[in-house]
Amino acid sequence: MFRFVIQRLLQGLVVLLVLYTLSFFLIKTLPGDAFTGERAISPEAVAVLKKRFGLDKNWVTQYGLRLKRLVVQQDLGVSPKKNREVALILRQSFPPSVLLGLNALLVACAIGIPLGILSAVRKNTWFDYAAMGFAMIGICVAAFIIGPLLQTQIAMRIPALKVAGWENPLDWILPAITLGLAPAAYLARLTRGGMLEILNQDFVRTARAKGVPPMKVITRHTLRGGLLPSVAFLGPAFATLISGSFVVETIFQIPGMGRHFIDATIDRDEFLLLGCVLYYGFLIVLLNLVADIIQAILNPRLRESL
Repeated sequence: MFRFVIQRLLQGLVVLLVLYTLSFFLIKTLPGDAFTGERAISPEAVAVLKKRFGLDKNWVTQYGLRLKRLVVQQDLGVSPKKNREVALILRQSFPPSVLLGLNALLVACAIGIPLGILSAVRKNTWFDYAAMGFAMIGICVAAFIIGPLLQTQIAMRIPALKVAGWENPLDWILPAITLGLAPAAYLARLTRGGMLEILNQDFVRTARAKGVPPMKVITRHTLRGGLLPSVAFLGPAFATLISGSFVVETIFQIPGMGRHFIDATIDRDEFLLLGCVLYYGFLIVLLNLVADIIQAILNPRLRESL
């Protein structure tokens, strides 16, 4: 297991290096720069600003210097538009995005996993059809439709809930539901498929033939193996919830990383944009590793092969 973790960490470092390299040169190909805006700036002033931020050198030199500064000093640079350190901006906006992602993941697990289990146990019944119909709707309906519906139909009718804001735990409910419905739908389908595969195994039929109570068959014999596809989905899903939350953050006015990602793209702020990409990439690598470790814990055969 230890060797497996080390190997995955080294692979993650390679992935982050490739991500940094591709993102750096792709961002460089964007038209304009951070100093191009509505207010005209003299060429002399632009030259001074580019020299200050190290943008007066060729792309390869900039890439090498900034990569060295990132590795040695863990410095992502300074945002020309906001005139603040990128690391400080991301540290301040990261907690709301993570909190939103965690709450959305909790909503997804609380809805999707029980629905999938019950659908598998009651295969081809009205409940199964209704649950999978809900899952299909959850996959098809986008967050920018669900969010305004919750704002107008629920938040405006319940005084305790607000249309926008991020000041108290009650403000987390509607954004978490908005963001968590789509992964809940995927989880329901994955859990149902995993449970059906285990329920058809010989050892489950043997347990039933011996008179083991149905609830014990589910909890003792099928749940661990049936949840493996869902566990494999949770790691990337959590990273996707954080990285794809900028729509929900915009709808509910949440001060998370999504707003900075959009602003950096519009303003062509390559320092902030590259910092956001690296943060999201690091999360995906880390959470994939966590999901693999949990899978190994749940699956003895996989654990023995590591």
